[in-house]
Amino acid sequence: MLAAAAIALIIGRPTAAEDLKPSGTIRIEQVQIAWIGSGNLGGGKLQFDGKTYDFTIGGLGVGGFGVSKITAAGTVYNLTKLTNFQGSYFQGRYGLAVGGASTGELWLKNSNGVVMKLKAERVGLALSLGGDAIYIELE
Repeated sequence: MLAAAAIALIIGRPTAAEDLKPSGTIRIEQVQIAWIGSGNLGGGKLQFDGKTYDFTIGGLGVGGFGVSKITAAGTVYNLTKLTNFQGSYFQGRYGLAVGGASTGELWLKNSNGVVMKLKAERVGLALSLGGDAIYIELE
């Protein structure tokens, strides 16, 4: 299980900053429940090419304990057309939440080369270290 989490963290984080071209912003709200395995469900808004797009998000993963609500915002990179946004992403994550105090950063990457770097705020009681496969669908 630790090997799977390490692979997800490596895949989830881009290797070279010069490969990242900012193309939009994103805001996500989701609930994550973890007890060795984890599940999450939520949605968000993508700002791309002067427009706002709503989407849903869900997925399963490994690593972590607890229940938390996650609000994340950040930058989308390498998105050249809207259709490349939707699909499966691999997520490397770390973070800690106790009540309203939290830390954490998320990196997500899909097979189209779209990358998201998100600063996450958590509310709840959770320790998060691992990886997830999530699916984003435009509404």
